[in-house]
Amino acid sequence: MKFDQLFKRISPEEISDNAFKLGFTAITAGKEDRYNSMIGSGGGFGLLFKKPTIWSLLRSDRYTLEIIQKEQTYTLSYFPKEFQERALFLGSESGRDSEKMKEVELTSVPTPSGDMSFKEARLIIECKLTAITTPNPDDFCSQEAKDYINEAYKEPSDYRN
Repeated sequence: MKFDQLFKRISPEEISDNAFKLGFTAITAGKEDRYNSMIGSGGGFGLLFKKPTIWSLLRSDRYTLEIIQKEQTYTLSYFPKEFQERALFLGSESGRDSEKMKEVELTSVPTPSGDMSFKEARLIIECKLTAITTPNPDDFCSQEAKDYINEAYKEPSDYRN
């Protein structure tokens, strides 16, 4: 089936889901001939320059980030509970050196813009890359945030938003 037969296009303002209850996301970058997905564990929704915006936290060594930088677009896919275990497979290994995109038990589907996502997703958000920043642990005010950044990103080269 074509994407438009599977999904209804809505504006960001029509997303009625509680962002805190969406759960994890699969971040997918690339086109049908070369793409990769990973599980996202940090990010948020809001406004930036008066536009609906999503930000995602990715380590700089991620293959998916490499493709995002090349393509300047990506998708976020949220799955119903019955597909979450299958989707977690996307976080099991790097796609750089494996065939995980062929092995995942989800159905890949190109979006109208040519980016990739999954038929089983309940919500797909198409994103354009706006900026990449490198955070400094000293930029965080709470000790909890500093501790998290220092633990999650042990090497300065690991930082990337």
